[in-house]
Amino acid sequence: MNPPLTLVSLPLFPLRTVLFPDGRLTLRVFEQRYRTMVRCCLEQDAPFGVVTLTHSQNEAAEQPAQGRFHPLGTLAKITQLSAISPQLALLQGQGYERFRITSTRQLQSSIWVADVQLLPPDMSMAIPPDLAHSATALRQVLNKLPQQPIMLPASDVRWNECGWVANRWCELLPLDTDLQLQLLETASPLLRLELVTDALERAGIV
Repeated sequence: MNPPLTLVSLPLFPLRTVLFPDGRLTLRVFEQRYRTMVRCCLEQDAPFGVVTLTHSQNEAAEQPAQGRFHPLGTLAKITQLSAISPQLALLQGQGYERFRITSTRQLQSSIWVADVQLLPPDMSMAIPPDLAHSATALRQVLNKLPQQPIMLPASDVRWNECGWVANRWCELLPLDTDLQLQLLETASPLLRLELVTDALERAGIV
């Protein structure tokens, strides 16, 4: 078995959200340290890591790295960065690979960076017939939305893949953050979709 791939000194962007692979990310970046960080990432065509805060902003500021954010995150690639004003930038990005933090440190600029291990990407797994209604419901819900910020270009839509459909539902449903992180960590895309479908059935959506 090949050892897991690693990244060193990955810049982190702690947020109060969970980013899933192939998910869209829209951020209004106003802090100078993060504007500098994302500009450097764009210039170097490099990713940054989205990690989920464990506390409110004020509480998180008082925590050490391991208490500020969860050790599981998702790499994000910037697709567009535009300046709204000298103090505000609008970032459009996309998630693509999951990672687990192995160590962290804070730079002089106050940016956190981490050494991380990349988690294996989802295997392409067709949705079984007994779960097909979850994909049908997702298509219907997204077609009704006036704007579809989580959607990708038509060529990237994978209605018949367990992982892709499960991840899109994880972004749409009002799930508890801890449950979202558990689903993000779930290695089997089939199991992830089964868990999401159970939640949909309990909510009467499917």
